[in-house]
Amino acid sequence: MRLTMYTDYALRLLMYLALKPDALATIQEVAEAYGISRNHLMKIAQELGRSGFVETVRGRGGGLRLKTDPGSIVVGDVVRATEDDFRLVECFDPASNRCVITGSCRLRGALAEALDAYLVVLDRFTLADLVVARTPLQDILGLPVDPGGAVPAAAAG
Repeated sequence: MRLTMYTDYALRLLMYLALKPDALATIQEVAEAYGISRNHLMKIAQELGRSGFVETVRGRGGGLRLKTDPGSIVVGDVVRATEDDFRLVECFDPASNRCVITGSCRLRGALAEALDAYLVVLDRFTLADLVVARTPLQDILGLPVDPGGAVPAAAAG
């Protein structure tokens, strides 16, 4: 199972915002920090806004921030919201399935169970879990490092 670049960037954007809990971040700032496309990131930010993870503030001095506490953003929920295709094999999509062994194949069940397990594991983690070691991430991304270097208690989940 592999995440798309879209989901990877969405998770990175959310992690960046979690590292700036008291400030807005711009698309340009995040794109430069990660060395990724500003245009691609803009589409992702819009989707994360529609999905309720990100709040956008328009106008001069505007930007992005998390809509909720990082401890309440479940990684599995983000993956489900940003991945558009969990059809691991042809037979996962009845509309386009042309596999001749579908009726007696056990592979589909094994892969479906693996996909469920994959998502169950991701559901055990929140955004706060991903940024628990704040200082190294802040340093790499060029963000000011807070003196404690830990996630604030409210964000720890």
